[in-house]
Amino acid sequence: MIQTRWACEADAPRLAEIRCAAWTSTYAGVIPGLALSRMASAHDPAWWRSRIRSGRTALVIELDGRLLGYAWLGPWRGETKQAAGEIYELYLDPSAQGTGLGRRLFDAARAQLRRAGLGHLLVRALAENESGCRFYRAVGGRVIGQARTLVGGRACEEILFSWE
Repeated sequence: MIQTRWACEADAPRLAEIRCAAWTSTYAGVIPGLALSRMASAHDPAWWRSRIRSGRTALVIELDGRLLGYAWLGPWRGETKQAAGEIYELYLDPSAQGTGLGRRLFDAARAQLRRAGLGHLLVRALAENESGCRFYRAVGGRVIGQARTLVGGRACEEILFSWE
């Protein structure tokens, strides 16, 4: 059975594992090795527990009781003060990628943002994250902008996707 729910503190170790595994597989060759290692493990269990205590910020998706992914979401963090929601991160355990769970999680995150009055959705993705960009296009994202950002000391292109 597939279930989405808000993360709880007991999920923190698994959330850290998923993030580390997903970042390592997604950004290998994009972010330099040592920087990638540091960034992949930056959201450790203590970081997740702190986020979870601060409010409902992460949805998780489970298959038969096994946590396989998360979407960290909230209000848009961009420079403009528009009333929009943002999915800051959406990652699945690499073993669950390509199974349809990402789409289910994305849809659940959008629904939660709408309920919070944030119907306009924005997502940023590194251009070199080809699978992520392909995913956001497949779920109806429209490219509305691009920017340069520093990631692990390296200049990268970031794409901004939008949904109304």
